[in-house]
Amino acid sequence: QVRLVESGGGLVQAGGSLRLSCAASGISNRIYNMGWYRQAPGKQRELVATLNSGGSTNYVDSVKGRFTISRDNAKNTVYLQMNNLKPEDTAVYYCRILAGVNYYWGQGTQVTVSP
Repeated sequence: QVRLVESGGGLVQAGGSLRLSCAASGISNRIYNMGWYRQAPGKQRELVATLNSGGSTNYVDSVKGRFTISRDNAKNTVYLQMNNLKPEDTAVYYCRILAGVNYYWGQGTQVTVSP
């Protein structure tokens, strides 16, 4: 059974940093794409960053220069380093993995940035 376990969320002051992790287990197919999404209260879920198997990254404009996505293929883990956090980054952050032809989602981790 595929399982994605996220960690690293929490409460931080504006300007601070957090590092999110998402560890995947039970995946037998090749992982092609790993990414992070977020959903703030009353808003739609949005893409934050993606990283494909070739190493190409994609970021939403609002986090460019502040967030960095990376992966450890040996551990089937994707990370999101978040620096210079702003109150508008407050949301539940979800990881998503494309393995084979299937997408898998994590359970979400709360990130709260205080002014």
